[in-house]
Amino acid sequence: MQLENTMQSAERPSASQRSEVGKIRRKNEAEILRAATLLFSKNGFQGVRIAEVAEEAGLPKANIYYYFTSKEAIYTGILRKLISGWDEALEEIRADREPREALEAYVRAKLDYGRRNPEESRLFAAELQSGGPFLSDADREHMREATDKRVTIVEGWIENGRMKSVNPRHLFIILWSATQFYIDSDKLACDALRIPEMTDTDYQDAAATILQTVIGSVIPTA
Repeated sequence: MQLENTMQSAERPSASQRSEVGKIRRKNEAEILRAATLLFSKNGFQGVRIAEVAEEAGLPKANIYYYFTSKEAIYTGILRKLISGWDEALEEIRADREPREALEAYVRAKLDYGRRNPEESRLFAAELQSGGPFLSDADREHMREATDKRVTIVEGWIENGRMKSVNPRHLFIILWSATQFYIDSDKLACDALRIPEMTDTDYQDAAATILQTVIGSVIPTA
């Protein structure tokens, strides 16, 4: 019995070993998603092969299939990563915050995420333009519910006089599209601004202008 317990213990990985395996898995999955995002954003879903993802990620092709069952699984993983990032930005909008503070934080967080993940954003834009074939019903419902939650918050602010009357859904469409333009259409933005590329100062100015023109129009003055 004692020998059996010893053998079973030897077969089980230690906590430190499991932790190390988990770190390696997260690192490789992140690298695969990074490489695939770059390729998909340039060439579209049909224009990318698993072998190219493996080469870009610096991993054997077999490793790609170890972490993801198919090219479709990688692509949908990218979409869900982006949705998760947008969820984090939306978390800035809470009923316990002042409307101006919450909406300002959302705009800045949304712009910041897009700046740090431009290929993801452009891939998602292309996905929507093609009708969203890889967006599952669950993903679509999740985004609707996330919007509904913030719509309810804005409606509460309006009811208690902390915001002027406005259609909350159109407000979120305007904020989403305004922030996305600087990421998805950055070359057009640079042409309009007569600059070679967007800098930190330009993004700060963009946020300030969105806040002044959009948020400033719906928040009552003191």
